[in-house]
Amino acid sequence: MIRFIGRRFLNILLSLFVLATLTFFLMQAVPGDPFLDEKTPKAAREAMLAVYGLDQPVWKQYGIYLGNLIQGNLGISYKTPGQTVNQIISQSFIYSAKLGGIAVVVSVIVGVALGMISAMYNRKLIDKLAVVISILGISIPNFVVASVTQYYIAAEWRLLPVSGLNGPLSYVLPTLALSALPIAFIARLTRSSMLEVLTADYIRTAKAKGLSPIRITLRHGLRNAILPVVTYLGPMSANIITGSVVVEKIYNVPGLGQFFTNSVTNRDYPLIMGITLFYAIILMFARFLADVGYAMVDPRMKKSTKGG
Repeated sequence: MIRFIGRRFLNILLSLFVLATLTFFLMQAVPGDPFLDEKTPKAAREAMLAVYGLDQPVWKQYGIYLGNLIQGNLGISYKTPGQTVNQIISQSFIYSAKLGGIAVVVSVIVGVALGMISAMYNRKLIDKLAVVISILGISIPNFVVASVTQYYIAAEWRLLPVSGLNGPLSYVLPTLALSALPIAFIARLTRSSMLEVLTADYIRTAKAKGLSPIRITLRHGLRNAILPVVTYLGPMSANIITGSVVVEKIYNVPGLGQFFTNSVTNRDYPLIMGITLFYAIILMFARFLADVGYAMVDPRMKKSTKGG
């Protein structure tokens, strides 16, 4: 298990190095510079380039960038005076993480419950309704869910706040928009996996012993049926927690997504590279934790990790 974790961790470090290098040189390949403006005097532009080290050779800029990166310094924002990229990420990510964390919990609970109920009542009315809900959740983009629910539930019917994160009720609509797709996907994963598990021999044995269907499903079926969901949790959690740019804009959430959009528009290269790396770190570590969780849940995975 230790060897397995070590290999995964080294893969993460190598992937981050490759991503950081590619991102840096892609930013260098973009024509012009962040301070190229017709209204900016040439002397002022050259002074700004010198302040941020953009007048140095590319190889020297790359060395400084890697040196700062090793120390955890993502640089200074070009377009947000007096703020480092680290400060911007730490201040804005709180909102994305809080909203995303709630959406992850809701997605897992509702998705697994919906999938289990659908499998237990296979080919019955409840199962058909659950399948329809899953198809709708997968088919409709989150920005459509966000726009429709905001217009009708918040603006027209005034049941919930229209925008912002100013109280518990203001989290309901953004959470619904972010968790609609994961709920549908988890429900389908749980249903298909549960239907396969419920036909296994040990389930028949449990039924022969007279155990109740609910106890059989929860105690004997869920542990094996949940494995595909555990695998999906890594990328799903990362995608939700880092926040949806469109959903955050619709509900005016001051999260990381808005800063990322603004950084691209303003050609704020350090902020673009910093947020890209931050997203990648979250995604990679989420997958890493999912792999470890899968190895802990599945005994066959434990044996394979011990063996190599």
